[in-house]
Amino acid sequence: MNPKNFEIIPGSLESPVILHVPHSSRSIPADVRTEILLGDRQLSAELDSMTDTLTDEIALLAAQKSEVRPWIFINRYSRLVIDPERFPDDREVMNAVGMGAVYRKTSTGKNLRSPNFASESVLLDSFFHPYSQAIETLVSERLDDLGGVTIIDVHSYRSEQHENAVNHGQKRPQMCIGTDEFHTPGWLVEAAQNSFNPLVETFLNEPYSGTYVPMKYFGIEPRVSSIMMETRADIFLDEKLTLHEGAEDVILGLSSLIDLVRPFVHRQ
Repeated sequence: MNPKNFEIIPGSLESPVILHVPHSSRSIPADVRTEILLGDRQLSAELDSMTDTLTDEIALLAAQKSEVRPWIFINRYSRLVIDPERFPDDREVMNAVGMGAVYRKTSTGKNLRSPNFASESVLLDSFFHPYSQAIETLVSERLDDLGGVTIIDVHSYRSEQHENAVNHGQKRPQMCIGTDEFHTPGWLVEAAQNSFNPLVETFLNEPYSGTYVPMKYFGIEPRVSSIMMETRADIFLDEKLTLHEGAEDVILGLSSLIDLVRPFVHRQ
């Protein structure tokens, strides 16, 4: 198994911003594919449903438009290999529906892996922990150099809720801004709203809440701030899952947020 399931695209040494893109890939290593029960058509449909399609492109294009280029950390394997945004232990609420750090179930609740699957620790050791360590190291380096880091967690979600979910019945706005009580200060919420509200409809923490912070710093280091952008996919993707003209608003909003973050972090 290849542990290099991530890519770091360097930004400016002056930038405290890291764009984290965890769910944009459809790639699954061959040895991991053999453990997945779905046929090729079923797997393709599941990837269509579960992948945050082209959010890596959104991040790259926004970075190009930014005054000071941010750093970008991209997961280059599908979340069906491991989901780096989940807790790898009993803290993870998605364990209840079989979609923790290693998914056992699909978005419809069917078995993704055998009920007797016994290689979860192998996947965690091969992919989850190296990924976590790499982004922790990047955050630590930026923190040491600049004294503050802001992670912008770049996601998307489908217009219709997955059957196998824990948050049915919530709003599904064009843009969900996810926050954390400890790691998302008021100025960062305001910056996100100022960046996206002129372009798209936004709502806080529905249908998704929270945002990514490396476990070393989670709930401990206030100089690591983080906010999540969850864009409803129809705002920037067409039915063929390619970008349409609405993508420009998402890109402009993200580049605006990147530019607003830097002066706040440097004043801390």
